[in-house]
Amino acid sequence: MSIGFGIFLIALGAILSFAVKDALPGVDLTMVGYILMAAGLVTSLVSVVMMNRSRAVVSRRTTTVEDPRDPYA
Repeated sequence: MSIGFGIFLIALGAILSFAVKDALPGVDLTMVGYILMAAGLVTSLVSVVMMNRSRAVVSRRTTTVEDPRDPYA
C-alpha cells in the first residue's frame, strides 16, 4: 500500500508541476508539485526498504534428544 501511495504522490506532483497552468495567490503550484514528487519518492523508497528488511528473517531449527537413562522421560 505504501508503494502505491508513493506512486500516487509522484503522479499528483507531476500533474501539478507540469500540467497545471493555473495560479493561486500566494501558492506556487510548481513548487508544491515538486514537494509532492519528492515525498512520493521518499515514501516509495522507505516502503521498499521496509519490505526487504522484513523478508530477511532467520529461522532456527531446534531438536531435542531424549536421554535414555532418564527415568521420567
